[in-house]
Order: sequence, then C-alpha cells, then structure tokens
Amino acid sequence: MSASSSSNDLRNRILFTIFILAVYRFGTFVPLPGIDPEQLKVMMDGNQKGLLGMFNVFAGGAVSRMAIFALGIMPYISASIIMQLLGIAVPAVQKMQNEGESGRKQINNYTRILTIIICALQAPSYLKLYVESKGALPMDASTFWWTQTILVLIAGSMFAVWLGERITDKGVGNGISLLITVGILARLP
Repeated sequence: MSASSSSNDLRNRILFTIFILAVYRFGTFVPLPGIDPEQLKVMMDGNQKGLLGMFNVFAGGAVSRMAIFALGIMPYISASIIMQLLGIAVPAVQKMQNEGESGRKQINNYTRILTIIICALQAPSYLKLYVESKGALPMDASTFWWTQTILVLIAGSMFAVWLGERITDKGVGNGISLLITVGILARLP
C-alpha cells in the first residue's frame, strides 16, 4: 500500500511539473499588447546575436517573440545573487540568514521585492532598445501603452517566478532551474 501511494504521489508531482512547464511555455508565445505582428515576423527572421540573444535563450524565445514572459526569470536570479552578496557584506542580512526558516522567508520576500524593482528597470529598457528599435511599437504608443506594457512585463516575470516556486513546492526538482532548462532546450534546433 505504501509503495503504491508513493508512486502515485511521484506520478502526480511529475504531472504537476509538466503542467506548470507547459503553462510557462505557453506564456512565452503570448505577445505583448499592441505589438505589430508583421514587424514581429520580420524581426524573428533576423539573426539573434549578442546579449539579447543570450536573454532570448534563457527566456525560451520570449524575447524575440515580444511575449509577456520576455524578461523571464533573469531578474529573479539577479535579485537572488544580490541578496547573497548582501548576506556577506551587510550584518542585518547575515542575521536573517542565521535565523533559520523565519529568516529565509524574510530573505525570500526581500528577493521578490528586489525582483520587482529590477523588472521595473529592465522593462522600459527592453521596450526602448529592442521593441522600438525594431519598429514593432504600435502606431499610437502613448504613455498608457508604455505603462500597461511595462506592468505586463513585470507581472509576466513575477508569474514566471511564482510558477518556479510552485514546481519547487509541489513538483519535482528546483522550479527556477527547470524553467531555465526548458527555456534553453526550447531554443535548441
């Protein structure tokens, strides 16, 4: 009975992980609002080199498709690295690290807040350097369009982080690492 129960639990965890990964992949195909699909196709047919090409690999192609998950989970990874470095340099963060589970929860909350800040800085840069330079902005790119699109990019990135956390909690393996792996594998020929 116990072996059957544990195999059912493992099967459910694997199916849950596959479902969450499918949701993440779907989000890499949902375009930002107001993007010109013709310009998007022309841009996608161009070459993908340089720093944006690397981000595109980690985001599973979402950068080149101008998708809602274009920022991916890279801002979260940057925030995690910053928090780890702060743990070395700042005594208050060191104290939180030594507090066990409650300290880890506090650090995770600060990491999420820092992720939102990083997204808020990266989203306008992505739109300005990548979308605008490719001529894929809508004809009436007003302040409202910029605001809503930046918020969509921030929400998309935070949703991707949430999906990764759900995999870690209820699925199989480290969710953030799995999202990165799926993104890289999706870009392979």
